[in-house]
Amino acid sequence: MKDFTTDKMRNISLAGQRGCGKTSLADAVAYCAGINNRIGRVDDGSSILDYNENEIERKTTLSAKLLACEWNKNKINVLDCPGHTDFIGELQSCLKVSEAAGVIINATAGVEIGTQLHWKAIAAKNTPRFIFVNKMEMENVKWQTNLDSIKEAFGKGAVAVQLPIGEAADFKGIVDLLHMKAYTFDASGKRSDCDIPADLKDAAEAEREALIEVAAEADDALMEKFFENGTLDDADMVQGLKMGIVAGNLYPVLFGSAQMNVGVQLMLDFVAEFLPSPDQMPPIQINKTGKEEALDLACDASGKPVAFVYKIVSEGHLGDMSFVKVYSGNLTSGLDVVNQQKSAGERVTQMYSFQGKNRIDIAAIPAGDIGVLVKLKDTHSGNTLAPSNFSVTVPAVEFANPVMDVAIKAKSKGEEEKIATGLHKINEEDPTFRLVADPALKQQVLYGQGPTHIDILVDKLKKRFGVKVELVKPKIPYRETIKGKCEKQYKHKKQSGGRGQYGDVYLRLEPNKRGGGFEFIDAIKGGVIPSKYIPAVEKGVIESMQHGGLAGSLVVDVKVALYFGSYHDVDSSDMAFKIAGAMAFRNAFMEAKPVILEPIFNIEVVVPDDFTGDVMGDMSARRGKIAGMDPDGRNQIIRATVPQAELYQYSVDLRSMTQGQGVYSLSFSRYEEVPHDAAQKVIEEARREKEEEAS
Repeated sequence: MKDFTTDKMRNISLAGQRGCGKTSLADAVAYCAGINNRIGRVDDGSSILDYNENEIERKTTLSAKLLACEWNKNKINVLDCPGHTDFIGELQSCLKVSEAAGVIINATAGVEIGTQLHWKAIAAKNTPRFIFVNKMEMENVKWQTNLDSIKEAFGKGAVAVQLPIGEAADFKGIVDLLHMKAYTFDASGKRSDCDIPADLKDAAEAEREALIEVAAEADDALMEKFFENGTLDDADMVQGLKMGIVAGNLYPVLFGSAQMNVGVQLMLDFVAEFLPSPDQMPPIQINKTGKEEALDLACDASGKPVAFVYKIVSEGHLGDMSFVKVYSGNLTSGLDVVNQQKSAGERVTQMYSFQGKNRIDIAAIPAGDIGVLVKLKDTHSGNTLAPSNFSVTVPAVEFANPVMDVAIKAKSKGEEEKIATGLHKINEEDPTFRLVADPALKQQVLYGQGPTHIDILVDKLKKRFGVKVELVKPKIPYRETIKGKCEKQYKHKKQSGGRGQYGDVYLRLEPNKRGGGFEFIDAIKGGVIPSKYIPAVEKGVIESMQHGGLAGSLVVDVKVALYFGSYHDVDSSDMAFKIAGAMAFRNAFMEAKPVILEPIFNIEVVVPDDFTGDVMGDMSARRGKIAGMDPDGRNQIIRATVPQAELYQYSVDLRSMTQGQGVYSLSFSRYEEVPHDAAQKVIEEARREKEEEAS
């Protein structure tokens, strides 16, 4: 591959709802750019991008791929991201390193929930973006309907820069409103100039006027020209468009068909001409390593080399491949850098670019470019590589919180450690899940983005690490507390020859405010218990709190006052007072109106209007409390609080209720008292489990 300067580079992430045709579009790009001699197809497993076993089997993208190509003397790095909501972390990683995003829309479905979810991720970073309406050849497709729905969803910043010639089965070409030219395409995708069809002239003029008006709004000087002349010339329109795109306020809409290879070349022309190069974007904010001090880092090839590892992929004999974006300087073979998170030296050796599944040797990765490093010793996803005399760190990617939890255990005894080891390795490639070993619950809990995500993780464990696992319902981290007050004495007295044991304590228990935790109060007066024994009493109380008297759960939010007691000059000891403290607490707890608390989560569900009633009814059945509902285009955003115990497999149930269109996010809210009937079930279940363990 040729060498390119920073101003001749374009990095774009392809986003959009699953099934919109992102990978098909990337395959068509590979064909147009001469990388492939045919257009790969996802459906028959010949895609140059969806090439791993799971992707071929499921016919869907599961991890982002890099497709580096040359077009109009520019290097375009296309990052094809999964559309499945379980893998939105891949998009979030790619948005970190791309200056623009192409949002692909399925013309037969319009703006879908997945489209809006991806749009929000892009808008959160204010990434310049364009929209490509794909599958224009499909039955009953109307370009005006699609354009109207796009404007309704994303505002007047969405403006057509193309119009399709023909609709549905008659779709055969594109009118380019930027240059007021028209093209038709033959069966191979080859384009030919043609006149703008008579039936499209009025629409083309109207949309071009709208385009000019939106371009004028990008700059005050351009707006003045527009008001003075009633229009803008071509140069001013182009300037305004570029400014609006970079500012993240203007979203050009293109049309085409990846399957027919219609409009793909024009999309590449647009990317090369109108989307920003890395050095046209504002400097990124970085930090001095280990400090909060922020710095601006411009994308400059003459600067000191700074590279960010946005993705790790393990592949056979190559080992870990580190996908990097170089923000400054140049990475060249033999260069010594420092991993800023590890404070460890690394040497750059072999470097590659990727064209889907094909690996390309490269000599350098200059500022603004994306490439792959291999044979690094101890570098991980999210790490920054920089020289020893320039200690800076690029902020890590912020991933969405996992929404699904399952307990995971090995089918064969003695392989629990293999699960942790395998998932730790997989986490290098996929930081969007967590494995939490909870000794109190005696479970390893896997937190993922949804059922498909969990399935893929389990499959990787089996195929790569030889560990077969089973998934079970995770235990709920209940808590126990008290609602009343109680005073109790416990005297620990034991004499069995020789030195005995003596500890006598009086405890007062009362509730602490919710979230207030444990508070121990030394209220001893007159030295009735020597001060040296008081820490032992507190220690005994804390140990007793690890297993409450109702369901054996951790006790929280209590105040415990040690207010009286007695001791023996010879027989008293730390151990005696610890035992006395523990037993006094245990006895008092059961008389202080104990209750069980359960974790409550905030949930935000986005569903099409048609499914709102079903989802809200299901939410109520899960003991959920609706907090509010807001319209979001053709969808509704439902906000509620739901007990964690009622959220098991909610991903599966929601998709079933909404024909796969519902999505949701979770965040922990608080602990609340479990209703009496539900609490009795929790207590009974804990009792049965204890009996089973004892038998």
